[in-house]
Amino acid sequence: MNVTGSITPTSDTTLAAQLTGVRKVYRMGESETVALDRVDLSIPAGEIVALVGPSGSGKSTLCSIAGGILTPSAGSVIVGGQEITGYTPRQLTAFRRETIGFVFQSVNLVPFLTARENLLVVDEIGRRHRSAARARADELLEELGLSEHSRHLPGELSGGQRQRVAIGRALMNDPALVLFDEPTSSLDTALGDHVMGLIRSEMKVRNTAAIVDTHDERVTHHADRTVHIIDGVLNA
Repeated sequence: MNVTGSITPTSDTTLAAQLTGVRKVYRMGESETVALDRVDLSIPAGEIVALVGPSGSGKSTLCSIAGGILTPSAGSVIVGGQEITGYTPRQLTAFRRETIGFVFQSVNLVPFLTARENLLVVDEIGRRHRSAARARADELLEELGLSEHSRHLPGELSGGQRQRVAIGRALMNDPALVLFDEPTSSLDTALGDHVMGLIRSEMKVRNTAAIVDTHDERVTHHADRTVHIIDGVLNA
């Protein structure tokens, strides 16, 4: 095992993610709660999967395991060609930084940084030279229609613009997989539809896979595939 925190591809990268027999069990004393129960899920590069389920269904746990935030109790997790199941915390940190993009429900932009700086902060400890990171950030802001707002703080942006900044931030590291947590939960129907259309177009143009964690069935027509999860059990 590499103890430096670096990551090495170990599998076919045509699959962005492959979860096999994944279980997550929380134990408290003699009792246990099964959050995920033998989940199998394969996601090809470029595919957008809508993961639909009510609160407490296990969808956040599944995304956290695919993103290297949580470790499974059993099973295999391969993302971007890397078998991460046995990674150390240091290796998982490197994996998340280099392979995964996150777009959180609350967007989580740094309020005192401009739109451009919110993208650049991803690469502060990343792999690019500073000038290359700036060029990457400017490229993404232009593609997302945010060039004129690059020096604006999050508080000066609309909800849709903040979502686009968050998408740009998630794409800064050229991820194999982007995880979206309830991206339309705070948006009305029209804006939610616009944001999902934007997510689809940005993922497709880059052939980047995505899991969209949602309880909103209205967004599923933007996905290539919808899977439902209830009580930790996945149903395609």
